[in-house]
Amino acid sequence: MNNNKKIRLLVVDDNEHYVDMIEEYFSDNQKIEVVGKCFDGESGVKYIKENTNKFDVALLDLIMPKKDGLYVLENMQKNKITKPIIVCTSFNTDEIISKVSKYNPKDFIAKPMDLVELEGKILDAVIEVPKNANKTNDLEISISKLLHDLGVPSHIKGYQYIREGVLLMYKSPEIIGAITKELYPEIATKYDTTVSRVERAIRHAIEVSWNRGDVDLMEEVFGHSVDYDRAKPTNSEFIVTISDKLRLEYNTKKSHI
Repeated sequence: MNNNKKIRLLVVDDNEHYVDMIEEYFSDNQKIEVVGKCFDGESGVKYIKENTNKFDVALLDLIMPKKDGLYVLENMQKNKITKPIIVCTSFNTDEIISKVSKYNPKDFIAKPMDLVELEGKILDAVIEVPKNANKTNDLEISISKLLHDLGVPSHIKGYQYIREGVLLMYKSPEIIGAITKELYPEIATKYDTTVSRVERAIRHAIEVSWNRGDVDLMEEVFGHSVDYDRAKPTNSEFIVTISDKLRLEYNTKKSHI
């Protein structure tokens, strides 16, 4: 995408108050502008079909009249329209996330939404990956897949913080003894938040995954580092263990090349 042009946002949501709020928030934004608004899934499908080249990313609500967000996603997949989609919903249940995930949305955001967080997700959704970044991109995909398999919901902030923490730990294993002093502050700076919020969000994400994740996979990944039956891993144990697992897998791949 041309960095000199604004990111064109399509909003598909039946809540006119939300749509107006989003449009107002981005009205004087230097990077993002709202170029389309639809208030039900039926008109959303029509707009996307007729204006595929007129928007860069769409914010899509799931619960709407006439046709819902899943219908919009299904229609886009059927017509091979691959625009990045950020799904917003008030119902962040495992069942909903599972249904939506098969359409490969770019991201999730929960209602009531934080517009600063939404802005960050929109920017992330359209960032071009440099050609020389394939290795990092592959690693990020591996991290995301493992976190998903472990049951960490991708729509909560702790997911992003853990993913960033694992990536940092993978690249700089020497910071293993400075999680609080170096790792948390770096994550907090990137996401414009505080160290305490990063720590709390990561802890919450681990608690969620520990309660809903694949028990066998948990045992496989963390069995050697924590007493699975006794307690969930600490933030540090979670990040370090995942980082070590991925490093071992990548080194094994290299040795077979």
